[in-house]
Amino acid sequence: MPIAVWIGFLVFVVAMLMVDLFAFQREAHAVDTREAAIWTGIWVTLGLSFAVVLWIWKGGDVAGQYLAGYLIEKSLSVDNIFVFAVLFGYFKVPAEYRHRVLFWGIFGALVLRFIFIFAGVALLELFHPMIFVFGAFLLWTAWKMWRHSGAEVDPSDNPVLRLTRRFVPMTTDYHGAHLFTRIDGRLMATPLFAVLLMVESTDVVFAVDSIPAVLAVTTDTFLVFTSNAFAILGLRAMYFLLEGSLDKFRHLSTGLALVLAVVGTKMLLTDIVHVPIWLSLILIGGILTVSIVASLVGETEPVEAEISHVPAAGAFSGLTRRRKRSEDADPE
Repeated sequence: MPIAVWIGFLVFVVAMLMVDLFAFQREAHAVDTREAAIWTGIWVTLGLSFAVVLWIWKGGDVAGQYLAGYLIEKSLSVDNIFVFAVLFGYFKVPAEYRHRVLFWGIFGALVLRFIFIFAGVALLELFHPMIFVFGAFLLWTAWKMWRHSGAEVDPSDNPVLRLTRRFVPMTTDYHGAHLFTRIDGRLMATPLFAVLLMVESTDVVFAVDSIPAVLAVTTDTFLVFTSNAFAILGLRAMYFLLEGSLDKFRHLSTGLALVLAVVGTKMLLTDIVHVPIWLSLILIGGILTVSIVASLVGETEPVEAEISHVPAAGAFSGLTRRRKRSEDADPE
């Protein structure tokens, strides 16, 4: 892809982030469902519109690869939402400061994923058998996600949190939306800084799963990054839109595990069977639709604020799998 196109897309992303930060988030406030729905609609519309642009510019196959990558990343990013809920409950983050944490967390995630994507594509180009390593890893991750759904891990065991508390002076309470503050002339981090670090470290773990999954449908760095970018940019709004109904998606973990299993198998069979992009789209979309519908139809009685699914990656990053337990814990 020409460098001018890369620059244009990056400028567009930065411009949209600045509009969000300075035009709509000048003052800290709790994001309500209406605002979250509007921004979710904006980001989804932009993501799908970009597919139309690719269709007109590069053809249906390229647009299909982008859409498959976008769908995979968008669905797997729901995992992040579960973890955000756990973190915000555990640290008792005031509602009006959550958007700020997610904004800078996702900004950092974009930078890290940019690096990971180029590294992943470079590995595949230099050493083709890496595709089988990625495929096997995705199958293992799918098995872990299916097997460990519902397990509990205490957030206080997270190594990033332990190191931060050990080496970074930190206040015991929040100081507005500030990540750092001065007390008696001494610069100290606030709990909001710890939450931000946890968000970043968690996304690194999720990226290890999601990027190989997208590489299963395309190895074009531009398509992988743009699909990641549009999915991740809409993650903040989607969190605020879904935070009150996370417990309803009981079967989503099974659906996500199946998606990872499908793309992992596709990678392992890449030299034997060619799976057309339209079939990948149908399989991924069908699995996710069935898992969501099954969750909503199967919701026969209320669940007491308990998350039955936090992804396998949550275990690797030291995150709890029960929101009710996390909210009762003392983050200090």
